[in-house]
Amino acid sequence: MRKFFYFLFFLITISNFAQSPKKTNSSEIYESIQKLNFLGSVLYVAAHPDDENTHLISYFANDVHARTAYISLTRGDGGQNLIGPELRELLGVIRTQELMQARKIDGGIQYFSRANDFGFSKHPDETFEIWDKEQVLSDLVYVIRQFQPDIIINRFDHRSPGTTHGHHTGSAMLSVEAFDIANDKTKFPEHLNQYSTWSPKRLFFNQSWFFYGSQEKFDQADKSKLFQLDIGSYYPTLGLSNSEIAAKSRSQHSSQGFGATPERGVDLEYLEIVKGTQPQKDVFEGIDTSWNRVRGGKEIGEILSKVEKEFEFKNPSKSVPELIKAYQLIQKLEDKHWREIKSEEIKNIIVSCAGLYLEVVSSSTTAVAGENLKFNLEAINRSELSIKLNSVKVNDKTISVDSNLTNNKILKSENSFQIPDNKIPTTPYWLNEKGSLGMYKVSDGELIGLPETPDAFSVKFNLSIENQQFEILRPLVYKINDPTKGETYKPFVIVPKAIVNVEEKVLIFADERPQKVAVKVKSFTENLKGNLSLKAAGWKISPGNQEISLNVKGEEKIFWFEVSPPENQSETELIPQLKIGNEIFDKQMFELNYEHIPEQKILLPGGSKLVHIDIQKKGEKIGYIIGAGDSVPENLRQIGYDVQIISPQNITTENLKDYDAIVLGIRAFNVIPELKFKNQILFDYVKNGGNLIVQYNTSRDVFTEEIAPFPLILSRDRVTDENSEVKFLNENHPALNFPNKITSKDFTGWNQERGLYFPSDWSKEFVPLLSMHDKGESAMKGSLLVAKYGKGNYVYTGLSFFRLLPEGVPGAYRLFANLLSLGK
Repeated sequence: MRKFFYFLFFLITISNFAQSPKKTNSSEIYESIQKLNFLGSVLYVAAHPDDENTHLISYFANDVHARTAYISLTRGDGGQNLIGPELRELLGVIRTQELMQARKIDGGIQYFSRANDFGFSKHPDETFEIWDKEQVLSDLVYVIRQFQPDIIINRFDHRSPGTTHGHHTGSAMLSVEAFDIANDKTKFPEHLNQYSTWSPKRLFFNQSWFFYGSQEKFDQADKSKLFQLDIGSYYPTLGLSNSEIAAKSRSQHSSQGFGATPERGVDLEYLEIVKGTQPQKDVFEGIDTSWNRVRGGKEIGEILSKVEKEFEFKNPSKSVPELIKAYQLIQKLEDKHWREIKSEEIKNIIVSCAGLYLEVVSSSTTAVAGENLKFNLEAINRSELSIKLNSVKVNDKTISVDSNLTNNKILKSENSFQIPDNKIPTTPYWLNEKGSLGMYKVSDGELIGLPETPDAFSVKFNLSIENQQFEILRPLVYKINDPTKGETYKPFVIVPKAIVNVEEKVLIFADERPQKVAVKVKSFTENLKGNLSLKAAGWKISPGNQEISLNVKGEEKIFWFEVSPPENQSETELIPQLKIGNEIFDKQMFELNYEHIPEQKILLPGGSKLVHIDIQKKGEKIGYIIGAGDSVPENLRQIGYDVQIISPQNITTENLKDYDAIVLGIRAFNVIPELKFKNQILFDYVKNGGNLIVQYNTSRDVFTEEIAPFPLILSRDRVTDENSEVKFLNENHPALNFPNKITSKDFTGWNQERGLYFPSDWSKEFVPLLSMHDKGESAMKGSLLVAKYGKGNYVYTGLSFFRLLPEGVPGAYRLFANLLSLGK
């Protein structure tokens, strides 16, 4: 079982490079040899993607040459998205892949727990109420026992609950607890079937000016008890400084807008000891990180030191005979942990030194269970070493090759294999089962901790290099020649025979009239025939089912059903089912295509939400100015509005005058530079009788402070409890009465939060309409502000309509319709 986990994790590592196979140069090989000679590990612990200190991770991986990993307890599902409309699970997939790309750059290893990012939390007590604390602690202890870090570094302070995100403090508190119990056999004994207990030597808190409020305050603070590191190293063999690597790694978090510019030179980091002894000169002080650490390692260390000293950059293959000697000795080590790790490291180095390129390319980017799949194999030895490819194994099929690979003579062959009938489709493993608000459900314990689902298939190359047998793994991939990009790689995935997708994720019924509902079916096999039906408790659907037929692989067809709501306001799930023989297919596929991460295909339940809302509206024509990205325009169209998108260059007095209302998308003043000077056009539109609704903006990095015609100061205030009591401050205001009478019932069924980035101060012209607060806090009155300006109305709201409308929350629709109706 233990070896299988290492096998899985190695597949993930090579998969991360598989989207564009890495061709290792001599400098990188030399760095890998240096790392091969270091037997020490560092684990960095925090809560979210982008919490990690890439400067420290890069320093330990590239300067110290330690095995360096980051465990993010969550995948960041609860954050915002600066590059597209994806939220929740799909955003979590994006942020997972951004972390994988970051580790590809800084040299770290990535882990996760099963904790779900449910949104901002103000206190770890709340966090632990929603997370299953014991499960998250178990996952962290599991990773510690598997990774065996000598040093653990917390990003956040475990002693300051309530001063930062509850997930942040919670991650540090769990890390402190895990440090103490990872060596206790009575704690999570189920781990011991795979790993032994482990006792890290030191636990640090990564201090920073951030925790002091400013760089000036941190400069003045007493640092006598902090361990100082200058991590501003320059790596001549790479031609990069540590900060340049760290900035590039940090910049992978595109969805969070964390592009970073490096600052070269001295770069000081501070570590505060939490557990263990205070080091004087080296964080690994007192820890043997040489090959003497393991029994039988002394000779290996001597050989590898010689390899490092005599390495020839112009001909790395000359190191292979000595590397093979070291490899043979590593196989004899009693220490399984280091034997397995260093075996994989040295095999990769030998392959790189030989200039050995191995690739297996599928004939298609997708296939279904039971399909006979063709693939092309390519192998080339670009050295004078004696290398023979004996065989290739994919799944249970072994293909005999028995061919000598001579210098620069390419070997190509076309083969095929049968995909097992029980092969399950490829999708993020943590989304396979229905979890809870705070936790993902992962029944397969072998997957816990892994950053992503292992490749559908990995191919084993059985080779002899200088008469030594090696088994080298390569993922089965797909590639094309893109006319604009050239050679382009994509993951190969297993898909269902068919996917079914209700086109609208939320269907809003503003009255009792039936609606036509489109169900798209896509076939991934030939001659697909089946029976398609829709189910929705308490709603009428016609026809009850339809016989369908799709003849060509990849064919898509839309089938129409008529759905009628019940008389009263109602919500239910609309579930599509496609029956093919004895199999039921009910999943839809989301495809994510962003330049900075590999293409992603995600299978999720194919249904949608049906919502019959008692709602009235006034006005028809709405202009929408897209901000950072949301789906509000589509949501408003569903309740009958004519929504037109207005680009920044088309914000003119003439273009705006005919709209009943103008809506600014989330963070518009953060992402649209033109609003620095076109804000006055919007204000003039209001002055002349228009209705302007501005959704939330962050309090930092706005292009102009003039986001309203009257003074308005944004803050980081928010209410994270979606069930918090809402009080009406001006219950007779039109926004709460016309055309829909807003009551406390309209604030039920909200999700994740009430809202965020509320204004903290505003001029007397604004009328605050709502009051709300989290437990133990004073009332916040800035969630919904309305001001008369000239003949029109200006609205600023931090309420999370961008989350609520896509989820079909009735009260959110009724309130937003009222805001759009102001002045009518």
